[in-house]
Amino acid sequence: MKKLKVLALALICAAFSPAKADEGMWLLQLMQEQNLADRMKAQGLKMDVANIYNPSQITLKDAVGIFGRGCTGEIISPDGLILTNHHCGYDAIQQHSSVEHDYLTDGFWAKNRSEELPTPGLTFKFVERIVDITDKVNNDIKKGKVTEAESFGKKYLNELAADELKKSDLKKAPGISTLALPFYEGNKFYLFYIKTYSDIRMVAAPPSSIGKFGGETDNWMWPRHTCDFSMFRVYADKNGNPAEYSKDNVPLKVKKHLTISLKGLQEGDYAMIMGFPGSTSRYLTESEVKLRMESTNVPRITVREARQNVLRAEMAASDKVRIQYASKFAGSSNYWKNSIGMNKAIVENKVLETKAAQEAKFAEFAKAQNNEEYAKVVGQIDEYVANIAPLRKEATYFSETFMSGIEFGATYRTFANLKTALEKNKKKEIEKAVAALKEEFAEVHNKDYDHEVDRKVAKVLIPLYAEKVSAEALPAFYETIKTQFNGDYNAYIDALYNNSIFANEKNLNAFLENPTVEAIDKDLAVAYSTSKSKMYQSLMDKISAASENINLLHKTYVRGLCEMYAPTPKAPDANFTIRLTYGNVKSYDPKDGIHYKYYTTLKGVMEKEDPNNPEFVVPAKLKELYATKNFGRYALPNGEMPACFLTTNDITGGNSGSPVMNGNGELIGCAFDGNWESLSGDINFDNNLQRCIAVDIRYVLFIVEKLGGCKNLIDEMTIVE
Repeated sequence: MKKLKVLALALICAAFSPAKADEGMWLLQLMQEQNLADRMKAQGLKMDVANIYNPSQITLKDAVGIFGRGCTGEIISPDGLILTNHHCGYDAIQQHSSVEHDYLTDGFWAKNRSEELPTPGLTFKFVERIVDITDKVNNDIKKGKVTEAESFGKKYLNELAADELKKSDLKKAPGISTLALPFYEGNKFYLFYIKTYSDIRMVAAPPSSIGKFGGETDNWMWPRHTCDFSMFRVYADKNGNPAEYSKDNVPLKVKKHLTISLKGLQEGDYAMIMGFPGSTSRYLTESEVKLRMESTNVPRITVREARQNVLRAEMAASDKVRIQYASKFAGSSNYWKNSIGMNKAIVENKVLETKAAQEAKFAEFAKAQNNEEYAKVVGQIDEYVANIAPLRKEATYFSETFMSGIEFGATYRTFANLKTALEKNKKKEIEKAVAALKEEFAEVHNKDYDHEVDRKVAKVLIPLYAEKVSAEALPAFYETIKTQFNGDYNAYIDALYNNSIFANEKNLNAFLENPTVEAIDKDLAVAYSTSKSKMYQSLMDKISAASENINLLHKTYVRGLCEMYAPTPKAPDANFTIRLTYGNVKSYDPKDGIHYKYYTTLKGVMEKEDPNNPEFVVPAKLKELYATKNFGRYALPNGEMPACFLTTNDITGGNSGSPVMNGNGELIGCAFDGNWESLSGDINFDNNLQRCIAVDIRYVLFIVEKLGGCKNLIDEMTIVE
């Protein structure tokens, strides 16, 4: 085992004020050590930083949580009312929608608590406690309990998290779980105590013509006029503890909720965002940036564009399909366009040149330090990239085609278990395997799946995959297409979707009347799924072998960069843990002769209206409110209705729904997007171009009260004029 290098990050990466105030998704638990308070106050922070985060008291941190699987939400009333983005709540809105109750099109407004809709599967998570466990991990490495390479692994970290919970005073607290994660590429480790609430109810959602106004066209673009919000509520048992849905549950009396400001904002005003940014890669080398461009982004763009073309046509032709695939399409489209914009921005913002310059500086630093490990590490990473690039490209094409693209297919293990049970002729095992098969069939053929739409997707993606990868990356069913169907993809797919056991309920029931090993062995769906699984495992094994030492190389490189840049601190990459970012309200100039001001108004919605384009339809009631200037107390001093605004905050995916707060910690907006010109920001932050796009809280409240008619929700909030 390599000798462990213990980095005192508290001294090197965390003890000095930053040179660029706006860059950095900062760890709350390191704010004091990093002396962020002085810089934040210089930017305009008026509140005590101890009221943002303090492990011994209730702070702003306690009003922010994880909404669903990948967004942020904030508590905006004493009774657990959650504000997040419309696109974050989209799955839930779609789940509750039908042709008869089309909440996607019409919106949803609960006028009282009894109308709030339970949403199975939706959760809201609070961070209860954060503990530094770096010394614990390093001691385990020194004692030989785990190798340095294994210390990054889920197995070790999950076991460590479970052990720490057993020793904690929170071990018997309802809803508590623990999560241990590496930071600074394994130079630091933290343990998070999470409290999860699982009774979350839908409260309010504007029509998609408001909550998704601009659609794909405006996504990642400025100027923006999208009122991207939805509202939910946390319910708990009578003691305030997490509980599964029950009619006896009550709205959670929260520890902390955000005060809402209607005082408005001006250019230069302080803005801070707290949330859960998903993933950044600021420490990549030049070769790794190229790897991202060519082996991740290009395959993702190619496959998703092909699939979306099919879905777009099918959704336009049927309201039923439109509702079924609304959330799937939105999720796919978002990072399809992001990948396009990222590759474009990497070139235009000269990210590769910036990385090359950093590596040249690092080489000089390593030489001056006479540090052989630092001198070699970039070359070792480049060697890794050369080996992994073709594998990563094929793995991306595979996952985008067969895991994210085509939905149909059985899990081969389900049929394997049934086959084994039939061979043993064990009645109970057969019954158990049959039950599992029925359950899986129901999971595939769910209410949001259309077999004919998926067939059309398969007819596009299966040939596309064969065109883009090497013969070695083709699952065995491609040989079946060649030998048994004369290379006719459509004929094979029709046979798969028509005749296999998994194709429809009639076929399944016919098989279950007389299940045999022979029927399983010759079934196309079983062969299709089995060959997919084997190929995926083969690709993962090859990638794992090629990546054996990459975590340790990154650990060395990041440690060296922190030393090189000292005394300027560096924030760790985002990993969907709670972070703070601060900056200012600010306009920007993307190109020569173009100036974008820092806010938009409802006037822009009316200017963009296009009744023939579903992305730019404006509801009649909103037009009426605009025409009569019925904006209430939410208007600007000049009488206009604010819509969205820009800040310099450093955010990424996962920050969607995050609260944007002023210098007093009061809510002024809800973050929902970044700008097109800086989509390389996850890799390299550009202080001049990077902007966060937020919906103005005044626009949100205007829609809730004037269009949704939910004065009941306004009345439960704490609002300062």
